[in-house]
Amino acid sequence: MILYPAIDIRGGQAVRLLQGDYERETAYDADPVDAATRWADEGAEYLHVVDLDGAKAGEPRNLEAVRRIAAAVPCPIQVGGGIRDAGSVAALLDAGAARVVIGTAALRDPAFLDAVIREHGERVVVSVDAKKGRVALQGWTEAGEERVVEAVAALSARGVARFLCTAIEVDGTMAGPALDELSEIAAATAAQVIASGGVGDLSDLESLAELGAAAPNLEGAIVGRALYERKLTVADGIAALS
Repeated sequence: MILYPAIDIRGGQAVRLLQGDYERETAYDADPVDAATRWADEGAEYLHVVDLDGAKAGEPRNLEAVRRIAAAVPCPIQVGGGIRDAGSVAALLDAGAARVVIGTAALRDPAFLDAVIREHGERVVVSVDAKKGRVALQGWTEAGEERVVEAVAALSARGVARFLCTAIEVDGTMAGPALDELSEIAAATAAQVIASGGVGDLSDLESLAELGAAAPNLEGAIVGRALYERKLTVADGIAALS
């Protein structure tokens, strides 16, 4: 499994939100490039970047930061936040993203999703995030009615090759990942699944690795606050997921 250190950008800084709440923010690096190079120097194989300003605005707002991160690190990056049209996809790929992460638009605009999958294939990741088991939309500010497991199954049938699934209730809390929910999601699709939310220490990553042994399509885990607060290192996290 792959460890994906998270870099969430808001107002030009690397921050973390508690349970996706924009009012409960902790800033860690004044320049997100500093976070990116730190994780890369510790051995990161892939970075996960989120444009929080873009997620709220509905269009990318931190393209220059993405460009600078991509130029500063040897590992690939995937980027999400506010990707709602083909122009945004192209802009992020041109800025150096290896993959783009599409959330709300994947669920609300099927024609757009079909078009970007046709054009970019496995470079497209679909983010299906859960709040009480239901899909959350619009930068996690809106609660949907559809169950996450059902959404993943339906999107898989449309050709999605990789999902990013966040349990919002535990995101940023370091209280442990939502293992039961992840197990259900992995069972609902043959696509790759990246887990996000709740990792607080190495034992949480070891639990995800155990789940991955039973669900081989569980590809990796995103880790944010636990890395920033030095509850674990990138190297130790990679070892725990191996």
